[in-house]
Amino acid sequence: MKIDSDPRDPVQRAAALVQLFCSLEDFGGLRSVSPNNVPEPARTLLDHRSHMTVAMERFYGGDVRLRVVSQADGTEGQSTHSGWYAREILLETQAGTIVQHGIVRIDLSHLDPQTAAAIREARRPLGRILIDAGMLRDVHGVRLLEIVPGSHLQKLFAGLAGPRAAPIAAATPVYGRVADIQLDGLPTVELLEIVAPFAKSLG
Repeated sequence: MKIDSDPRDPVQRAAALVQLFCSLEDFGGLRSVSPNNVPEPARTLLDHRSHMTVAMERFYGGDVRLRVVSQADGTEGQSTHSGWYAREILLETQAGTIVQHGIVRIDLSHLDPQTAAAIREARRPLGRILIDAGMLRDVHGVRLLEIVPGSHLQKLFAGLAGPRAAPIAAATPVYGRVADIQLDGLPTVELLEIVAPFAKSLG
């Protein structure tokens, strides 16, 4: 199923997630684009209403693993399965190739304690946890983005968020999407997901 109708500004949605972890200037320039303006293989990987974990595993022919870059917590004294939880992540193949950047914010109050704890453990991709939990999942509000990486994103995609990273070319755009996930009918997850610039060719 292709992207659905959503009147909200995708750039503003993405910016709200980015600013949980860094400035927009450091992250990069964001621009809304139509699917027709997204080159392959990024369009195939982004233009759908499935979990990106599933799309990446199908595309790369194997499991992907999670690397957490940073975490933020909005529980403010509440229990660990209430309030909100956010993290910035990379997904990589078993060989260590980075295939995706992501930022997610989750309303933990809509999850059972076991699922909330599994997410906080940060050992498996979010999509895989939700699938295994058997919750009714609805990915919606999908909008595609073109991103001109700033220093933060360049270093992450180079494989090392530090001063010795070899950055990708600053003017080379990458592509991503914003999306929301409803769990059992409740709005629970906000996502920014960006395909790494060196994804393999479909050809």
